[in-house]
Amino acid sequence: MENWDEIRTAFQVARKGTVSGAAEELGVHHATVIRHIDALEQRLGVKLFQRHARGYTATEAGQDLLQVAAATDDQFTQLAGRIKGQGEGVSGDLVVTSLDDASAILTPILIAFQQEHPDLRIRYRTGMRVFRLEYGEAHVAIRAGAMPEEPDNVVQPFMRIKVSLAASDSYVARHGLPAGPEDLPNHFFVTHDSDDHRAPFSRWLRARVPESQFIYRANDDRNMFDAILHGAGIGFVDSSSGMDPTLTEVIPTQPEWDVPLWLVTHVDLHRTTKVQTFLRFLKERIKSRDV
Repeated sequence: MENWDEIRTAFQVARKGTVSGAAEELGVHHATVIRHIDALEQRLGVKLFQRHARGYTATEAGQDLLQVAAATDDQFTQLAGRIKGQGEGVSGDLVVTSLDDASAILTPILIAFQQEHPDLRIRYRTGMRVFRLEYGEAHVAIRAGAMPEEPDNVVQPFMRIKVSLAASDSYVARHGLPAGPEDLPNHFFVTHDSDDHRAPFSRWLRARVPESQFIYRANDDRNMFDAILHGAGIGFVDSSSGMDPTLTEVIPTQPEWDVPLWLVTHVDLHRTTKVQTFLRFLKERIKSRDV
């Protein structure tokens, strides 16, 4: 089973018999508990609990699942006992998650932080999956877009990623450059494979260019960049740290394209020495970059 978070939640609901009891035991909001139970039941296609006025009672299918969960929970408890106290200083694992786009900015900072704290191991997780802070999947998350609203998290503004609409030398040689925004529908584009991609620059482009002109689609930022670099079409690239010299800005960058980034930490880990030390270091490095 991929989602131990949800199984662990179901296990605590079975133990406590109520959503509120499980939420208190896990240290999460009661809405998180309900969301995990609903998602697990939907994924398995069976009801794991009977809901009633006094709380939740495990069904036969639920009992089967929870026997395995109980054994796993015992193993985690034993592991926690062995490593208790290791997280007090700046040592052990520091798990940071972000979208791939932030890697160019974050990776040098993570390396520098580890060099200052040699007892620390960096685990940097990227991709589209949202790692769950409430179960310790990451110490610090850097999220893009609208301000995250999870009730158990501490959210701080971080920075804004600047993007530019660019074309490669090979594309320009074949098709030329747009004369201006009004000429964009006459050119070809690289874009995200999802039609409802929420990035502000993606929405801006889709409002101005017909669907037929999006001739190369991908769901990975690196692949989209490679496609733009090799002349498949015009597309948006991260220009926070400058652009590849073989790329040309198509039209002037607009502030409405910027992607806001947020620092997100779980309330239980936010004040730990390791997290606070890293957050201070990260903010200082970003400030010195003036990005």
